[in-house]
Amino acid sequence: MRINQKALESYGAVKVVTGVSGANSVQLIQMLFDGFLESLSTAKGHIQHKDITEKSKALTRAGRIVLGLQNALDFEKGGDLAKNLNELYMYVTRRLLHANIHNDLAAIDEVYGLMNDIRQAWETVPALVPPTTLERPVYAN
Repeated sequence: MRINQKALESYGAVKVVTGVSGANSVQLIQMLFDGFLESLSTAKGHIQHKDITEKSKALTRAGRIVLGLQNALDFEKGGDLAKNLNELYMYVTRRLLHANIHNDLAAIDEVYGLMNDIRQAWETVPALVPPTTLERPVYAN
């Protein structure tokens, strides 16, 4: 069983690295949201199976992703939208802490719904932005 788990983790790591290397900025944000939502689903399953250690790991991962999303906000260019997202991310962080302390499935469901709505909004971004804007920059040596 342990060998199969390690193989799955390795496959997942390769899949992530491969996806990230070919992704544009919108796709990277979408991947972060996907990872966040996956972590919440994982945490929920661990709470239901009373695996508190793994639940904490999953919620910690979700918290790190929210922090990454929060740190990526550009308040200068983003204006009120960036400010509102920042406040949402702070709220989500508090709810994750609550869920972790109290094993609160309702808090996880609430956060999942909020962040899934934003993830769905990111689906429309490529249609709103010219393709050249989405391309990854090429760095000079």
